[in-house]
Amino acid sequence: MSNITLERTIKETIVRELQNYFDSELNVELGQFDGEFLLNFIIEKVGPAVYNQGISDARAVLERRIQSIDEDLYAIEK
Repeated sequence: MSNITLERTIKETIVRELQNYFDSELNVELGQFDGEFLLNFIIEKVGPAVYNQGISDARAVLERRIQSIDEDLYAIEK
């Protein structure tokens, strides 16, 4: 199981969205238990890749900002 955890209210919202999707797009009724099971499966299998991409994106933003600060410091250096 993945170490990624969601707040209960967020998890409940996502399960409802999965249930709505299955009902409207696949004409399949997804119960609460099945929805939670599916969400846990998605988190376990997809969560780490999405999480790591988020970290990578944040790292790139931070590196650009540090470079900008470094350039500003060189500009005011005497």
